[in-house]
Amino acid sequence: MTKWVKKESSQSQVRNVAEKFGLDLLSASILVRRGLSEPSEILWFLEDDARWLHNPFLFEGMEDAVDRIINAIDDKEKVLIFGDRDADGVTSTTLLVEAFTEFGLEVSWRLPGKLDPYGLSITAIDEFAAEGGTLIVTVDCGISNHREVDHAAELGIDVIIVDHHLLKAEAPPAAVAVINPKLEGTAYPFRDLAGCGVAYKLVSALKLARAGIRDHSVALLNIRPLNDTYLVEAVKLSRLTETRRIRETIVPGVVRLENTRLAAFLEGRNILVWDADLQKKLFAKALGAGVEFMCADIRDEVGAVIPATRGQSLLRLREISRIAKYSQGSFEEIDVLQSLYVSAALKRSGWFGDDDLERLQLVALGTIADIMPLRGENRILVKKGLEAINKKPRPGLSELLLKLGLLGKKIGATEASWQVTPVINAAGRMGSAETAVRLMLAPDRPERERLADEILAMNVERRRLGAAGWDLMYPLARESHESHGERLVVIGSADLHRGITGIIASRVSNTLSVPAVIACFMPDGTVVGSVRSTRGFALSPFLEASADLFIDYGGHDAAAGFSLTAENWPEFQRRALAFAQTIELDAADETVNVDAELPHEWLRPEIADTVDRFEPYGAGNPPLVFLAKKVPIAQAEIVGKQEKAHLKLTLDFGKHRWPALIWSGADRLNRDFSIGDRIDLVFKVTKNRWNGQEQPQLEVIDARRSGSEPA
Repeated sequence: MTKWVKKESSQSQVRNVAEKFGLDLLSASILVRRGLSEPSEILWFLEDDARWLHNPFLFEGMEDAVDRIINAIDDKEKVLIFGDRDADGVTSTTLLVEAFTEFGLEVSWRLPGKLDPYGLSITAIDEFAAEGGTLIVTVDCGISNHREVDHAAELGIDVIIVDHHLLKAEAPPAAVAVINPKLEGTAYPFRDLAGCGVAYKLVSALKLARAGIRDHSVALLNIRPLNDTYLVEAVKLSRLTETRRIRETIVPGVVRLENTRLAAFLEGRNILVWDADLQKKLFAKALGAGVEFMCADIRDEVGAVIPATRGQSLLRLREISRIAKYSQGSFEEIDVLQSLYVSAALKRSGWFGDDDLERLQLVALGTIADIMPLRGENRILVKKGLEAINKKPRPGLSELLLKLGLLGKKIGATEASWQVTPVINAAGRMGSAETAVRLMLAPDRPERERLADEILAMNVERRRLGAAGWDLMYPLARESHESHGERLVVIGSADLHRGITGIIASRVSNTLSVPAVIACFMPDGTVVGSVRSTRGFALSPFLEASADLFIDYGGHDAAAGFSLTAENWPEFQRRALAFAQTIELDAADETVNVDAELPHEWLRPEIADTVDRFEPYGAGNPPLVFLAKKVPIAQAEIVGKQEKAHLKLTLDFGKHRWPALIWSGADRLNRDFSIGDRIDLVFKVTKNRWNGQEQPQLEVIDARRSGSEPA
């Protein structure tokens, strides 16, 4: 029987979160129950302004990458973008090709061919060298291409690696720059960007650099009275990022400027203040009338781009600051000054404009397709991208949505993951990922419509192969499941299409509730496999146990892939079986985690606003699940065009009646409950869209007659 689990939460903590962030108690309790109580975590669920995105120059290697690309622009070099064949690789490649072309680069691009292994290839490097190319930028790949990067260097070609996969070696390849949020010791504060997210960060850094932002090395200064002393605070910024700060308490008439840390700290920097006249007066009171310092007042400059700051003091601006409530510690006037300076600089640079909205459509699709956690800044990247898709889908995507019957309909993360990204992925699975890139880059609508038709045809073929592959592999999966102690599935076949190993692995894993390895035996004597996880099983240690057998491998803890020679396949199977004996899988019993129990009177249409607050949903942020008890069933109807397998209920919550749907639940009527019964249920609040109309409904996950809960 399915377990319903509602974690305990501290009511005092819930109240504190509600008060600090101006939330209703329901939203605050959901955040706390999901373990989101720190301001730095809550920020991403309450804010959607691009200003909150992390500075791209926090990446190790970003400065070197930007310098090298700007040199390529200046010297009119030939640049190759080398991506991956999946949806993340397609969107990443498209994003960089478009942006680099706009920056004035001569750009070509390439993805692995139908039979090529993952990652940068020697063949691609040699052919690019023959064309006179001098710079390769890998995207969504490259972190494991040590030999290839060394080969490129021997030919006089520089390589920049833009990737998000785990580094399996002790050190990254000897590239000009490596930009990867998963590098050991990186200062970048968010590790779960997709490849397209990292690509977007590179483009953002280039935009900032071309606007002169990276050359900004300034010191922000603020002095304020404290009883009989004065507190001086100063922050050094480089590329809009804080590099150092100091606080100095000065007793008037006791300390000379040269005896403080200020003189050395401020030397050689442009000093910026808020209200220079006041700051100079306070400085004179603290250190004597004979002490002067050169500074620039940024009030008017900031006020020109942020009108709400005009005529305001830093103290007043601190009181109304949105960023203050997300500060981990105290938020002082110097922090307000820093926030205002950075915000104004970004606005002046044109950092976030219409071009970003088109790019973020790609980022949203790639992030969702790669099943990256919708936490941290991924939430803003995806939210902004989906908003842009719904407002004006970019060329290529517009034609695809039209042919899918989705143009004009609201596309959320769920719709994107089920109806859009699988179609883009189909091109790569069928060995023609370049068709998807050409669709996104084609300048002419007729050409885009033709390419969209090609991709849809590939998707139809992918589905046909998937059905045939399932019929072929499922009996083998059952045998493997039994022989591995019902803890793992490891199977392969020469009759399986290479492009659907991941699809079959996912379906086997979901059906048998164990990790699954599905492999294709290739004509060239290699074996290419996909691995999918479940029940808390981390794939990285599993694959690392056989690393010496692989030609290549990589991925994430939930989804990964590998290749090896056919002679190594039996040894891999043996090690997998041995590994299976040591693993501890989470309980296979289905568990439903409940976000909140709702009184009947809370089930009114406005509950949809709470649900919308936590969008987008996906990996790392599953849809909200509510619990309600003793709800009368007013009506019941079996629905479904063919087998009438679904059960539609009308539930009476007093002032409001709600339509509720139990998928494949027709046989439960008059068995588990009947019209007139009261039931306890766990459910999601969704929207039923039909014939242009939208109606909120309850999607029931599980239900039982009230009073029949398990002991």
